[in-house]
Formats: sequence, structure tokens, C-alpha cells
Amino acid sequence: MALVEKAPHEKELFGHPVGLYILFFTEMWERFSYYGMRAILVLYLVTKTSEVNSGLGWTNNEALALYGWYTMLVYVASIPGGIIADRILGQKKAVILGAILLVIGHSILAIEEMWAFYTGLGFIISGVGMLKPNISTMVGGLYKKDDIRRDKGFTIFYIGINIGAFLSSLIVGYVGEVYGWHYGFGLAGICMFFGLVQFVLGQKYLYGVGDYLGKSKNVEDRESLKRPLTKIEKDRVVVLIISFLMVIVFFGAFEQAGGLMNLYAKDYTDRMLFGWEVPASWFQAANSFFIITLGTAVAGYWAKRKLKGKHASSLFKMIMGLIIMGTGFLFMTAATAQYQSTGSSAMYWLVLAYLFHTVGELSLSPVSLSFVTKLAPAKYASLMMGLYFATTGFGNKLAGILGESASQFGEYKVFTGIAIFCILFGALVWLFLSKLKALTHGAEDNERKMTSADAS
Repeated sequence: MALVEKAPHEKELFGHPVGLYILFFTEMWERFSYYGMRAILVLYLVTKTSEVNSGLGWTNNEALALYGWYTMLVYVASIPGGIIADRILGQKKAVILGAILLVIGHSILAIEEMWAFYTGLGFIISGVGMLKPNISTMVGGLYKKDDIRRDKGFTIFYIGINIGAFLSSLIVGYVGEVYGWHYGFGLAGICMFFGLVQFVLGQKYLYGVGDYLGKSKNVEDRESLKRPLTKIEKDRVVVLIISFLMVIVFFGAFEQAGGLMNLYAKDYTDRMLFGWEVPASWFQAANSFFIITLGTAVAGYWAKRKLKGKHASSLFKMIMGLIIMGTGFLFMTAATAQYQSTGSSAMYWLVLAYLFHTVGELSLSPVSLSFVTKLAPAKYASLMMGLYFATTGFGNKLAGILGESASQFGEYKVFTGIAIFCILFGALVWLFLSKLKALTHGAEDNERKMTSADAS
């Protein structure tokens, strides 16, 4: 019998569609550009104009306020980005447009003028809004509805995100702090261009994924745009919206990394290591490092837990992720207590906090991305993903507000308050877990039966 050669879009690598790795590297470079810029943005804003590598000389509060608005708008822009993809372009073309806008935005930021600063931020906001929700939705499109590999696929995709974030925090952070902030901004644009090129070249592995449903050859796909939502679809949308509340709380705390924790590393942490001062921006890489090294282990833990018949639903993982991440802020409480008593705060407190934040993130963020693709109606797939990222944006804005409050209440109270609230909020949602799972109408119950290979 002759062997049938698979089409490019049907081929697999390491047990997953090859298209996953095309999306992996596209998102890796997009996150390199975004997190690289994020790592130095607040530091650039607060650096005095009189210094050799001069910044804008803003106060901490002014910098955190802009940081909050910027990071919120970046993700809120995912709503129009999702609508445009669902109704006009399709996800694939929206990703290409978003990447082009990002290259333009980061390139403009390399210009040392205030008009260029705000214009560049505007292009980046638009670019992330077009790319972010649609590339994530495309990951879900690589898998059939009953394919248990979906969660693991999103974890692999998420590792790509954090390889980009890890490298950018070190490289862009170092270039920005040592050679010049605008060199750092420009480097982020160059790397985004790499992501755009490889996405375009990898189209043969994405055949049939991310195309506009209105032009689909499948009649059912075209009809799905016209028919109203069913009762089951409406219930699932309700569950998604409720789960988004956890996302807001999570990122309101988690995004202290680029704001208050970034400034804490700069101003209050003893960063001397063997006679060399560790750049403050490098601590941003700790989270990404832990994701790269622990990502598959955490995904494997949840898979084995499901194999044993224990709680392993997406909602349960998200609840545990929120609680674990909140616990990490207790290390920041210890850090501030040490600083208040000795006048110095050790680096290991920040590292421990980022470790717990990472385990929490791995339990919530890639899982929630997968959860959206499981429950969202096909006609609103990108819109619901856009709403998800918008809630992360609202979380970013909340993070900015909480960071600003440190000037009034002090870091000790802010870090401790965040820890307590996250733990209690997670426990509260846990009380309603069974009712929320009922509203999913078995969206995760029909997944292919697990095997030991799946769990490993």
C-alpha cells in the first residue's frame, strides 16, 4: 500500500501541528518587542534629563500613571482587533496587519522626539490590538474540539511568549540602560520585523486556520455568522465573562512587575552581585526564565492530575493560579519589612516572588486562553479572545493605580493587601466552582480519553 504524504498544514512536530511553531515564533518576536519596550519604559520615564543616558525626568507617579494607561489600552485594543477579524479580515490577515503596525511603532520610538514617543505608542497599541487576540485564536484553530492536546499546545505557545520576554528583558533592557533608551526601542522594532517575515513564510502550515468565515468553503461556517446564539452558547459566554473577573484581579496584581516591583528593584533592592550591580530591568527576566524552565512541568502536573480523576478543570486551574500568585506577594511583604529594619532588601525576595507569580501564571494564563477557544461561539471567536485580552488590559490599569497608591500607603501595605485580596478572591470563586462548571455544559468533558503519553 502506498503511503499518503500529508499536506504541509497536516504535518506534526513533537506531537503537535507544525503550524503551532509558526505561531510560537511569531508571538515570540512580538513579545520580544513588547516586553523589551515594557522593561525600559518606566525606567526611561523617570530617568533625569541631566543624566548621560537621559530620560524624561517624570516622577514615579507620573510614570506609573502612563504605564497603567498604556498597558491597558494595548489590550483593550484587542476588542476592535477581534471584531475586525471576525467581520472583515479573518485572523490570519489581522495578524499580518498588526505585525506591520508594530514594526512601524517601535521604529518611530527610536526617534528622540516627544511627538515620536506618543505616535510610536499609538502604533504599538493598534498593532498589539490586531495581532494579540487573533494569533491566540489561531492556536485553538489548530486543534479539533475534542483534542486534549489543546491545553498543552497553548502552554508550548506560552513558552514562546516568554522566551521572547526573557531575552528582551536582558537584551533590550541592557541596550536601553547602557547604550541609550532609543536604541532599545529601535532594537525591539527590528526583532518584530523578524516575526512578521517568518509568519508570512510559514503560511503553508496554517492552511484553513484563521481564515474569514464569511468566505469559507464550508456552508456551516458561513451560516454560523448568521444564526443567533443557542442557550448553551449563551451560558458558556456567561462563564467566560465571570472567569474574566479572575483575569482582571490576577493581572492587577501580576503586572506590578513592570511598575511598582520594577521601581522597588531599582530604588530599594541591594543589586550588588560579586562586585557588579545587576541592572534593575533584568529582574523582569526572572518570570520568563521560570516559565521556560517550569512550563512543561506545570502542564504535565495538571495532565497527570486529570489522569487520576482529580480536579483539573480550567476553572479550577485558574482559581489555584490566582491563589498561588497572590501568595508570592508575601515575599514582597518580607522584602519591605527587611528594608524597613536594615535599610537594604535582598535580591532573593524578588526572585522568590517571581517564582510564585510564574507558577500562578502558568496555571491561569495559558489555560484561560485555551478555555476561551473551547467555549467561545465560532462567530465571536476573536471578539471573545479580544475581551479576554481587554480584561488583562483593565488589570494592567488596576496595577498602575495600585502602584501609585504606594506613595500614600507604602509598599508594605500595598504588597500585603494584594496578597490577601488575591487569596480571598480565589477562595470565593472556589465556592461557586460546581455551578460555574455546570454552565459550561460539558465543554471539557468530551475531550479524548487521556493516556500516559498525553500526561508526560
